[in-house]
Amino acid sequence: MTAAIVFVCTLVAVLVILAASSIRVLREYERAVVFRLGRLLGEKGPGLIVLIPGVDRMVRVDLRTVTLDIQPQNLITRDNVPAKVTAVCYFRVIDAARAVVDVERYLDATAQIAQTTLRSVLGKAELDMLLSEREQLNEALQHIVDEHTHPWGIKVTTVEIKDVEIPTAMQRAMALGAEAERERRAKIIHAEGEFQASQRLRDAADVISQNPSALQLRYMQTLTEIGATQNSTVIFPMPLDVLKPFLDGAAAAAAPSEQRLTTDDAGRPALDGPAARRPELDPEGQPAPNGGHARA
Repeated sequence: MTAAIVFVCTLVAVLVILAASSIRVLREYERAVVFRLGRLLGEKGPGLIVLIPGVDRMVRVDLRTVTLDIQPQNLITRDNVPAKVTAVCYFRVIDAARAVVDVERYLDATAQIAQTTLRSVLGKAELDMLLSEREQLNEALQHIVDEHTHPWGIKVTTVEIKDVEIPTAMQRAMALGAEAERERRAKIIHAEGEFQASQRLRDAADVISQNPSALQLRYMQTLTEIGATQNSTVIFPMPLDVLKPFLDGAAAAAAPSEQRLTTDDAGRPALDGPAARRPELDPEGQPAPNGGHARA
């Protein structure tokens, strides 16, 4: 009797263990790829599934989106600039059976494809494109990686370039170029402002020239602006027409006296002035005895 009880208890324990090993519970985002004696049966789940102990084998596959950090890749751009690029790849499994059967360790395979594609695509781009046109490069990377992983039942949704590291000398050169570009834009804007201001000043001068009293009003307004700043300096404008006679007189007084041309009794030109009273010289170069003056 005791032996029978032990046997029944052992049998019940074995059945419980077999039942526990044959029952699996899968979450909503999980799928089970079942093999029976090495042959693929297909996908099962989510929920409760039953396996035959010792006959069926299950591989659990996660269908959630996986975030894959791509290791920093050293590359040389098309314009021969060395750079170190880091990126991130987002993908998910859309066919669990193919992800298990068609590729070994699909996570490692996707990571290797992403790294090689990153070096290949960015090596064909120039540095300016790598820094300013990342959206186009991201789309190209996503399209190429997805083409390689689609036969494995994996969908690559996004590939993003996170960081681009370039040498320090190149960073300084780019900073100098950006500074020069900003100075060029500032000078252009300043020149355009001066041009527009000159046009407005010309229009204002045309308006003021039509009415002389407008200039007096402008003068009064200028005095008001000066007085508002508690300034003791007062400026009195004086027209150039008032100063012109004084300037002409000063110029006439400073000008050298001009020589007047006269004629003698024979009608020959003679000098009238200090130059006409030079002493007459004889053939030997001595003054004439009559003390005469040189005749022209």
